[in-house]
Amino acid sequence: MILFFSDQGQTIKNGFLRGQNKAGTMNIYGEEQMALDKWADDVLINGLKKTRLVRYIATEEQPGIIEIDSPKNEFGVVIDPLDGSSLIDVNLTVGTIIGIYPGNVLEKGETMIAAMYILYGPLTTLTLTTGNGVHDFVMDEKGAFNLTQRDIKIPDGKLYAPGALRKDYLPQHAKFIENLEAEGYKLRFSGSFVADMHQILHKGGVFTYPGFRGKEKGKLRLLFEANPMGKIITDAGGAISNGKNNILSIKPKAIDDLTPIYAGGKKEIEMAEKFMAQ
Repeated sequence: MILFFSDQGQTIKNGFLRGQNKAGTMNIYGEEQMALDKWADDVLINGLKKTRLVRYIATEEQPGIIEIDSPKNEFGVVIDPLDGSSLIDVNLTVGTIIGIYPGNVLEKGETMIAAMYILYGPLTTLTLTTGNGVHDFVMDEKGAFNLTQRDIKIPDGKLYAPGALRKDYLPQHAKFIENLEAEGYKLRFSGSFVADMHQILHKGGVFTYPGFRGKEKGKLRLLFEANPMGKIITDAGGAISNGKNNILSIKPKAIDDLTPIYAGGKKEIEMAEKFMAQ
């Protein structure tokens, strides 16, 4: 299955020249879709249907869970086909996020058996965990992914990637950000969750997209963004929280559940939870 997603990642990267326009449709979150959002979604869904590798598929672009007829396995897969797609037209890094469950996808993130993301940047890279360490791969000129870094551990670093407008911060979160800045953390935020988390994974610190005024439940998706990335960052020695609890311990109620996110080093996540409890 890992090889399948690697192949599809190459296909998606090769498709970026096909179009950078808006599709004129909305996803389940009320956001306007890019043409490439829908195209990448179709590539992954149709590929999985053809191979019958999994039973359940849920993606950010679909209104419900897709069940495959006569599947070869009982796996469930959650997919953000093209995270950060609003950055495509300015040629910034975007990616694909994937989580794999032993069965139904509406389960706690801690039950995932694997998670990965593919980054489409100057290099096309794949970061993967199957529960035995987090590993990096780079695509070569023949389209094969080669191992470049084994058993990655998030280092002790001082970067922070803060989502949401500062004027909309809730008081506890504002104090947390002020404390990070007072301790010398440097702001690094691109608007691509997968790219920002890749930097935090390798350089240390914290990514946060909190609950904020008007969207107290947060903006990012529990199934498609938080859980897969949470497994990766946790398997690398870090942590992920909604400000109160480990996100991976939360059982989803629906595929479109949203959540505040604090993800990064354990020290930073403990700090965030301390401020959010005030």
